[in-house]
Amino acid sequence: MKALVALILLVQLPIHKAVPAAAPAPLGCDDPESEAAADVAVSYINGQSHHGYKFALNRIENIRVIPQGLNNDIIFLELDLLETSCHILNPTPLVNCSVRSFTEHAVEGDCDVKLQKVDGVFSVLASKCNSHADSSEDIIQLCPDCPLLASLNNTEVLTTVTAALNAYNSKTAGAYLRLLEVGRAKIQYEPVHNVIVEFAVAATNCSAEEAKDNVEACQLLPDDQSNFGFCTATMVTRPSQDLRADCKLYGHQVPTPDPGVTYSQAGQGTSAGLAPSVVQGFTNHNLRFSHNNPVASESSSSEFPASVLSAKSVAKRAVAEAAQHDKVPRPVGFLPPPPPCPGKIRHFKI
Repeated sequence: MKALVALILLVQLPIHKAVPAAAPAPLGCDDPESEAAADVAVSYINGQSHHGYKFALNRIENIRVIPQGLNNDIIFLELDLLETSCHILNPTPLVNCSVRSFTEHAVEGDCDVKLQKVDGVFSVLASKCNSHADSSEDIIQLCPDCPLLASLNNTEVLTTVTAALNAYNSKTAGAYLRLLEVGRAKIQYEPVHNVIVEFAVAATNCSAEEAKDNVEACQLLPDDQSNFGFCTATMVTRPSQDLRADCKLYGHQVPTPDPGVTYSQAGQGTSAGLAPSVVQGFTNHNLRFSHNNPVASESSSSEFPASVLSAKSVAKRAVAEAAQHDKVPRPVGFLPPPPPCPGKIRHFKI
């Protein structure tokens, strides 16, 4: 009898059905994990670039995460970057490189980056970048007398670079320097005529004194002794003529990859991938490159989905959909709209 009563009581006990775990909330553009992924992406982009200047993060435009398994995600990022004052050869850490101000004629970079995160470690699988200078009209509207970016092969620019490098080599007691590339140039026409240039240089195996006798024999130092530098110069041609030039050598640098970041450094020759020439007809070194990491472990296609490449339209649509969701009752278990994208602007918007 006792057994029968126990069985009846057991049957009457409420049955609790297992509730499925809620899906993780989607990442927002300003979430810590999004920012960590963006930091890795920017380090990778600067590490792959061999011309022009380092770029800093300005805004995360969009992020998409595709789970691949336990502790394994594929992440697509769209990033807005801004050019800094540090040349790509400058060993100064990016965090200490200042972003060029709007009135300095800023240059913006747009990048799509594909990463994989396995057990908390990010690896960059692929990237596509492009960059462009702000329009001259925008600068003039805010600062009518500010100098504007000039073509890197402009005659006045090349004349100033040549004069500045010759002036430095004629006065230094150190190594004879050769031009690697013209990095940036601006010309101001009023109230004075100024030509302002920045250019990368490298030390040769000759002293400046030795170069006077046979400059053609002066060669760039080998990789294990390479010494790169950076020069700035201003030439005033009106109302009076004046030339001011300054060069700084960085000393031999041993590459030190960032911890927690996986990427392969492209082979750098003696000139660090730079050619002693100028860019024809352009005002800035374009960050244009498309790169697939040859050491990436992820085997699927490195193509960027259309939803990532059109992040701005996706963001606008998400805002509209969120507004619609607020007008209708939400069923039980309905996920709220994703956190806002694009993210915050860290510097200024071009």
